[in-house]
Amino acid sequence: MRSTITARGQTVIPAPIRARFCLGSSQRLEWIVEADGSIRVVPVDLSPVKAFRGMGRRGGSSQSLLADREAERQAERASGH
Repeated sequence: MRSTITARGQTVIPAPIRARFCLGSSQRLEWIVEADGSIRVVPVDLSPVKAFRGMGRRGGSSQSLLADREAERQAERASGH
């Protein structure tokens, strides 16, 4: 499946992918650049506790996760969303 990036940097997630992963409006996505240069897009749960679940095995820390979530909230407030 393919999508196009608009001049504003937006894209549409194809309907079959939205349905398969239960993605809806206001769903947050995390874009991860892998070591091989590929891009991985991962749905992020809005609950910091649920989002953190399983991060320990990959070396994430609760402090960095909470700091990331707070930075996202501040950015949203600043942009008026």
